[in-house]
Amino acid sequence: MDLTTESLFQLLERRGGGRYGLSAVTQKEHALQAAALAAKRGLGDQLVIAALFHDVGHLLVGEDVDLAEAGVDDLHEETSAKALEALFDKDVAEPVRLHVAAKRYLCAVNPAYYDKLSEDSRRSLALQGGPMSPSEVAAFDMLAHRAAALALRIIDDEAKVEGLKTPALESYRALAARLQGGAA
Repeated sequence: MDLTTESLFQLLERRGGGRYGLSAVTQKEHALQAAALAAKRGLGDQLVIAALFHDVGHLLVGEDVDLAEAGVDDLHEETSAKALEALFDKDVAEPVRLHVAAKRYLCAVNPAYYDKLSEDSRRSLALQGGPMSPSEVAAFDMLAHRAAALALRIIDDEAKVEGLKTPALESYRALAARLQGGAA
């Protein structure tokens, strides 16, 4: 996968106009809302960029389709993380890789969390393995990027507000370029 930071921005601009699951926002609006929430909560520059690009894997598939509705898990968290780890450090890529596992974790440790999930998120949860088992929860609790993944997961759930004003995509370019420059 030969992506650049610029190509990620272009991908969001070019393909981000499709609806985000069953929500009332587009993929791009979801990404911008997620990044804005991470910034507003003071979660750090790496998590702002992780939030911006956490679902880019959905856009790397050939067509804008609701794969969960078709019973397919596109493993977008892995595709997204692989794209990001080639450009940024683990503090950007790993929370993205773990944001689906974080949903499974939260459903296991807090059953009320499941009730707050959107219909499409519940559908994809079933495809992603459902709530974690106790041993999976214990393993997740030991991960270095656990807290960041959980923060990203909560942001992911909340970044679906129709008509919400956010900073423009362009406002994140300098930050992404700076973080890319610091990648190991």
